[in-house]
Amino acid sequence: MARRRQVYEGKVKVLFEGPVPGTLVQYFKDDALSVSDGRKGTVTGKGVLNNRISEYLMMRLTEIGVPTHFVRRLNMREQLVREVEIVPVILTVRNAAAGTFASRFGLMEGTPLPRSIVEYHYKSDELGDPMVSEEHITAFNWASPTDLDEMMAMALRVNDFLSGLFLGVGLRLVDFRVEFGRMWEDEIVRLILADELSPDNCRLWDIKTNEKLDYDRFDQDLGNAEAGYQEVARRLGILPESGPTDMPGPAAMQ
Repeated sequence: MARRRQVYEGKVKVLFEGPVPGTLVQYFKDDALSVSDGRKGTVTGKGVLNNRISEYLMMRLTEIGVPTHFVRRLNMREQLVREVEIVPVILTVRNAAAGTFASRFGLMEGTPLPRSIVEYHYKSDELGDPMVSEEHITAFNWASPTDLDEMMAMALRVNDFLSGLFLGVGLRLVDFRVEFGRMWEDEIVRLILADELSPDNCRLWDIKTNEKLDYDRFDQDLGNAEAGYQEVARRLGILPESGPTDMPGPAAMQ
C-alpha cells in the first residue's frame, strides 16, 4: 500500500499529496454524518459510487467549457485533481424547496421555486457552514465582487446543464452545493470548479415518485441509503466494474 502525505481530511473525503507538484489525490470514504442529529454511520460502497459519479459529471462539464479541478480517475476510490486554493464560500443552488430551506419559508418539500435561487455559506465545519451574505464575503475578503459574479455565473451554468442531464435519466435536481478554487497559471489566477458532484452534495429525486436518491436517505434515516447512490449511478450508466465493493485508502505518512 502506497504511503502518501495526508494534506486534509474532511467528513467524506481525504486529500493526499499528488504524484507531481500541483496535484492532489482525492480519496472518497464511505463515512456518513447526519446533519440533522449528528448521527455517524457508513454507507457501504458510497465512496466508490461517488468517485465514478463525480468523475462522469466533471468530465461532462469540461466538455461544455466549465473549468474543473478533475484530471482523471486513478482507481475505484481515488481521483487525481489539480491543487487549488479553496474559496471558503459554498454556493447552494436551489430549484425547489427542500430541507432547511423548506422549513425556513414554510414551504412543502418539492415546491418549485419561481427561479433558481443561489445562497452563500461560509465553509467551516466547526461553525456548521453558516449562511452569509455578499456583504460578509467581501468584508472578510473571502472573495471579491468579481469573484462572486464569476462563481454565480458558473454555478448557474452548472445548474442548467445538470438539470437537463438528470432530467434525461428521470431525475429531478432539487438543489446542490458547489465549491470553487483559485488556480495559478503563470501570473494569472483562474477560478475553477472544485470538490465533487455526487449524491452527497446534490439532492436528486425520482421525477415520477419523488423518491429521494441522495444523502437524505441516510440523513433522514429513510433506510437502504446504498440503493439511492446505486440507482443514480445505474441511471447514468456508470456502475463500477466490480460493483461498489470496499477498498482501503493509502496509508498516511506522519
